[in-house]
Amino acid sequence: MNEAARKVAPALSNEPHYREAPSNLEAEQALLGAILVNNDAYYRVSDFLKPGHFYEPLHRKIFEVAGDIIRMGKIAHPVTIKTFLPADTKVGDLTLAQYLGRLAGEAVTIINAEDYGRAIYDLALRRALITIGEDMVNIAYDAPLDMPPQAQIEDTERRLFELAETGRYDGGFQSFSDAVAQAIDMAGQAFERDGHLSGISTGISSLDNKMGGLQRSDLIVLAGRPGMGKTSLATNIAYNIAAAYEPEVLPDGSFKAKNGGVVGFYSLEMSGEQLATRIISEQTEVSSSKIRRGDITEADFEKLVACSQMMQKVPLYIDQTGGISIAQLSARARRLKRQRGLDVIVVDYIQLMTGSGKSGENRVQEVTQITTGLKALGKELNVPIIALSQLSRQVENREDKRPQLSDLRESGSIEQDADVVLFVFREEYYVKNLEPRDPNDPKYPEWEAHMDKVKGTADVIIAKQRHGPTGTVKLAFQSEYTRFADLADPSFIQYEEH
Repeated sequence: MNEAARKVAPALSNEPHYREAPSNLEAEQALLGAILVNNDAYYRVSDFLKPGHFYEPLHRKIFEVAGDIIRMGKIAHPVTIKTFLPADTKVGDLTLAQYLGRLAGEAVTIINAEDYGRAIYDLALRRALITIGEDMVNIAYDAPLDMPPQAQIEDTERRLFELAETGRYDGGFQSFSDAVAQAIDMAGQAFERDGHLSGISTGISSLDNKMGGLQRSDLIVLAGRPGMGKTSLATNIAYNIAAAYEPEVLPDGSFKAKNGGVVGFYSLEMSGEQLATRIISEQTEVSSSKIRRGDITEADFEKLVACSQMMQKVPLYIDQTGGISIAQLSARARRLKRQRGLDVIVVDYIQLMTGSGKSGENRVQEVTQITTGLKALGKELNVPIIALSQLSRQVENREDKRPQLSDLRESGSIEQDADVVLFVFREEYYVKNLEPRDPNDPKYPEWEAHMDKVKGTADVIIAKQRHGPTGTVKLAFQSEYTRFADLADPSFIQYEEH
């Protein structure tokens, strides 16, 4: 049989060439009948069920009109509804009034109203999935110039996750008793977790003591001027969390993090190799500059190999796409959570991201869109997001170089949307630049004493925290290993806040 004959052959077959969209008219009729008999049935489904979820257009209109009447405080029954529907509507041999009467007459109870509503909703989701799938196939065949394959993938993922987010029965109000139960459950988990923290431990005890760990759904902005070490601190925290990952098996066979967590690191500034070099340097105490130059001993190399073998098991995933948009970041975070799990997101840094709006928007609007999107993503995935941010140059013009909230660059939305704002400040960086050129200068001993006091230390200033106190945490900083750590030496106690 030639190719033309093969294409014609199916048309000569008696088999149907189409499939009907999934629907259940009986469930729609049963629910509408229950509502017409007892309007309380409407409130059992109105939180998640909308007119557009009905397959039959007439049923869609009946549900919409009934809902309008009930929300106005009136009674919706066949007599009151029919006046708002086309009088000449026929359903088979029945008039509209007869059809409404039959719906109400055949309804027995409202007990199953919610089950009918869920069945209708699930079928509507299946039809939406079919539509998305058909659109994906058709666009892939048409190959339009304004929608390359990557853009199509992102659009399809966005539509799927929008469907997943709206396709829930658990929206709307939550009873206070349920909220209290969740709070007690969180307290119980904190009691059982290492360190007794309500959030995810950063691996830096003094920071955890102030913050209670990283709280789920929080947007944590970590800001600082260039050279302060904000990327180093973020990298340290990300690795500490991933290295401490301890999964716990749930009754349904899925996993959640008992300690630590799976980390997604979006590195818009540095490559994955550069980040890995920093982490290896921190863990092995071999200078990162020596690693890059190859200026290492055989013993150092053996330490690097042993560390790399250990690190391969750490659930730290790096995305090094430059100039990523908030839409792309969100899509990839959802995908990582679905495929590998996800407990913490790190973004380095906000000013290198792009918005998802029109290119004509100014930068303030774009940054506002980015921070709003990050906050929404944190709530959606129920994970803390650490977003790094640059500070404006006005810091350098002040005598006191310690950053303030007003120094956050390009948008007040960063301060507004953030649940926590942390500033990294190393006084050593500025004091070092003030070194007198002549060692015999009378001011040199004073400078030397000041330098000895601040050398190897860093301040993490908690400028904003919705759920806890503000203040300053003093840390040790080893620049050659790009490592932040708790101050272990008791002599540093003189520098603690009083």
